[in-house]
Amino acid sequence: MENSTEDYKIQSFDLETQMLLKTALKDPGSVNLEKVSNIIVDQSLKDQVFSKEAGRICYTIVQAEAKQSNGNTFRRNLLNRLQQEFKDREETRERSLQEWVCYVTFICNIYDYLKVNNMPMAALVHPVYDCLMRLAKPDALMNEEEVDCLVLQLHRIGEQLEKVNCQRMDELFFLLRDGFLLQEGLTSMARLLLLEILEFRAGGWMLSSTAHKYYYSEIAD
Repeated sequence: MENSTEDYKIQSFDLETQMLLKTALKDPGSVNLEKVSNIIVDQSLKDQVFSKEAGRICYTIVQAEAKQSNGNTFRRNLLNRLQQEFKDREETRERSLQEWVCYVTFICNIYDYLKVNNMPMAALVHPVYDCLMRLAKPDALMNEEEVDCLVLQLHRIGEQLEKVNCQRMDELFFLLRDGFLLQEGLTSMARLLLLEILEFRAGGWMLSSTAHKYYYSEIAD
């Protein structure tokens, strides 16, 4: 943990904020955890690299707080803020596609890392599904950035999500299949990504080595 600045990608913050985050990681009881959760969410909404890393930071703070005082202040504040951003998701998407994609990446990252008794947090299951369903709507499939985000999240947490609610995953994949087969105007990259994720789930959330070579050589090209 000595190298937490590097480990947790917090170099983009000013020094005072870096010190606050480092302290929260080691001694959460000594800092304002609501402020810490807001800093992490705010940065996640504007920095795509950080939004992919933030789950690890949040996991470490949650664990440290539970160990130190058996508390859950940080987790409660984090979930409240995620809920607030979730309510405003449509406005966020209209205002800034990048911020919307960062939000989806962040909430999926939190879902992946924060567990209760080794199970995903029930409170996040439907919001995560709702975000992914939004990414599968026809207008979102026209944006490669949103398709890319959707496919990345399904690679990361699709199998976990399916275990907790298979019906919603089926509904999501009906949308993706219809989008792939019926929707006009998709870019060739969006089509390739959709085909890959359809095949990925059909293969039990994995790709054969041949399919992997095919998709990833095409994407590299």
